[in-house]
Amino acid sequence: MIDLQSDAKNLLTDLIKRYKHQVDYLAIRLEEADGIDILLRGDKVETLSESISIGGQVRVCHKGGWGFASFDRLDDLVLHIENSISAAKIVGEEETLLAEIQAIQDTYTLPLTGTDPRQISLLDKKNLCHRYNEILRQVDPKVIATLVRYGDSAQRCWLATSDGTLIEQAWIDLEMRFAATARSGETVQTGRETVGSRNAYEDLANLDVAVQGAAQRSVDALTLPPIQGGTYTVVIDPVLTGLFVHEAFGHLSEADMAYENPDLLESMTLGRRFGSKDLQIFDGAAPIGHRGSYKYDDEGVPATTTQLIEDGVLVGRLHSRETAGKLDEAPTGNARCLSYHYPPIVRMTNTWIGRGKTPVPQLFDGIKEGVYAKNWLSGMTNGEMFVFTAGEAWMIRDGQLAEPVRDVTLTGNAFETLADIEGIGDDFFWDESGGCGKSGQNGLAVGCGGPTLRIRDVVVGGEADEI
Repeated sequence: MIDLQSDAKNLLTDLIKRYKHQVDYLAIRLEEADGIDILLRGDKVETLSESISIGGQVRVCHKGGWGFASFDRLDDLVLHIENSISAAKIVGEEETLLAEIQAIQDTYTLPLTGTDPRQISLLDKKNLCHRYNEILRQVDPKVIATLVRYGDSAQRCWLATSDGTLIEQAWIDLEMRFAATARSGETVQTGRETVGSRNAYEDLANLDVAVQGAAQRSVDALTLPPIQGGTYTVVIDPVLTGLFVHEAFGHLSEADMAYENPDLLESMTLGRRFGSKDLQIFDGAAPIGHRGSYKYDDEGVPATTTQLIEDGVLVGRLHSRETAGKLDEAPTGNARCLSYHYPPIVRMTNTWIGRGKTPVPQLFDGIKEGVYAKNWLSGMTNGEMFVFTAGEAWMIRDGQLAEPVRDVTLTGNAFETLADIEGIGDDFFWDESGGCGKSGQNGLAVGCGGPTLRIRDVVVGGEADEI
């Protein structure tokens, strides 16, 4: 039986030495993880589980062809290496292009700023969920359904590559989700809130105000008029800004999307202007304390901060070693996998729009009729097109906030919307609620953020005008 804590590095070193000369590239990742998942629907506990997993993956590249295996039995590791080598040699017919990186030997644990959730009992976590559920239910009798979900996970990974890299890295991630659904007659509205952290259990233990707010929004929305659909100047809060930059632009910046799609690669040509000179967009795992932060990605590339748009011009994109090699650009440390079951692919980390210089109240100036949208309920993208539903919204009339409205959806083209940003606030907020999905790897922890934005000519869906 292999003890990863004591044997992993020696085992990986020996296996890499034995097999590295047979292929162009070999990477072996071993992982152990444990976590808690609690789900309450109303008073019913639907899930109360504690999981422990140990496994690994092998990635092999030979003449541009990849072999991959994931496994739960470490005793079969040699067999998986040999099968992955055989697979890569069967499909490899071109040239292996991987951006060069410096070999690294390091051990790193993402630091906590407070209590490790593993020090808190399962019963205490369950009681926390019940407490939040009671807060949701007690807001108003119109609340007919509630949901509370708690999750934490601790992962430790060992990565060895044929380039000489040998890294041990560990982190903890926490997340809570709340939802309340209210009904009045035929009208049904839902308020949601998600909070995530990689810093401390306390970040999830003091959310009474946020939980109550989610339920209150569902009740308040029952009596609000739906917005009249149309094209408006819209002011969005930093939370929606973070969602927009992640969903509508961040995915387009992932280089595997570009090199596999010539039309998108042409649209995302470096040097193309996308917005005003005040627009700055970044992605990176180097900023500490956020859910997308780490020291090394899952190929052993050090975390960076990549500027994607500088002064309104596209200057960068996000890379794995393969996409960087194929596009002859520098690797950015954005190859990530959800767990050992999946190969690393190009993913965002923390994505944000830089703080502007306009005082937020001035963003409303001169708007005769517009919309102020705050927080989010849902969102989806299809290529460069996006649709987001705001969690709260108000009309803007003559530069002032007016009546609240509901059923506000924002629809647009990412490229056109970036060009239509006409004001960038001097505020900033990090949203740590993100769980990103791509290629079947759903729920990967990310951070996003930005300032308040003013955007012209946004298509806002709601109730259509009668003809």
